[in-house]
Amino acid sequence: MIDLRSDTVTRPTEDMRRAMFEAPLGDDVFGEDPTVNRLEEYVAELLGKEAALYAPSGTMCNQIGVFINTRRGDEVLLHQGSHVFNYEAGAPALLSSVQIKPLKGEGGGVSPDTLRAAIRPENVHFPRPALLCLENTHNSAGGRVFPLRDFAEVAATAKELGLKVHLDGARLFNAQAATGTPASEWCEHADTVSVCSSKGLGAPVGSLLAGDAETIMEARRARKAFGGGMRQAGVIAAGSLYAFKHHTERLVEDHERAKMLAAGLQEAGYRVDPPQTNIVLVEVGEVDSFLQALAHEGVLATPASAGYARLCTHLDVGDGEIGAAIEAAARVFALERRG
Repeated sequence: MIDLRSDTVTRPTEDMRRAMFEAPLGDDVFGEDPTVNRLEEYVAELLGKEAALYAPSGTMCNQIGVFINTRRGDEVLLHQGSHVFNYEAGAPALLSSVQIKPLKGEGGGVSPDTLRAAIRPENVHFPRPALLCLENTHNSAGGRVFPLRDFAEVAATAKELGLKVHLDGARLFNAQAATGTPASEWCEHADTVSVCSSKGLGAPVGSLLAGDAETIMEARRARKAFGGGMRQAGVIAAGSLYAFKHHTERLVEDHERAKMLAAGLQEAGYRVDPPQTNIVLVEVGEVDSFLQALAHEGVLATPASAGYARLCTHLDVGDGEIGAAIEAAARVFALERRG
């Protein structure tokens, strides 16, 4: 099967496996795992932050970000299509006792005007607005990049309004690869940022939360409370460290293959949103029947918004697999036209 469901399905490369096998280990809850410590230092420097914290998942990093930037009963503002709102099991309410206020925005972005209009005045009847969550690249918008200029503008507006800013940067290095803008330049405008090593970067597990040293110390306490304290975690942290060191620049290959896939699907007759990074959204009508037919032809994909399927390029998919996927989708299209 050609698996285009997500860039989370990759397997570690041989060099990554070797790094994991040879990693020096210690107890990370005591701060004694040298590989975890090196990973945290490396990613903090990469993002231009004082400190970083390693955790099992991007969801945990995002939810720690919500927890440490709010108080119970506060309001968190974010785009209506954001991962934090849609795909994290209601965790802001469950773990942080906060209210979510979803906002509309083109391509997954939030404008300063939209943010200003959403802020309610101080009143005993209203929750206090405390945090703006932004996402880059934006998953449900098809991997769209939140342009730095627009990002900086809305983040500055949030600060002016007294809000903290958390960046869900699960695919932030895809934004870097697509624009040439260093990831750290987006991070300048956020109080906390999460980045993932197990999506496009190809590590088997692990994400990091970065911010100033005091904030990350509080995050470490929250990670423990959320059950994310790990012991000899260097055995997985080594895979993440290898990914950040060796796999960020190669993301442009995934982007080129996404463009190749989109062009092939369009030529086969589908309407396709032009991809900016490694996610391709294709209009298919009845999504479940399309996915079943495509799987029958040997290609796996996932549903997106109503009437759309999502195909995601990644480390384990080469030009040959992309060509085969296009041919499979073309056969499905031809069968549907005849049927």
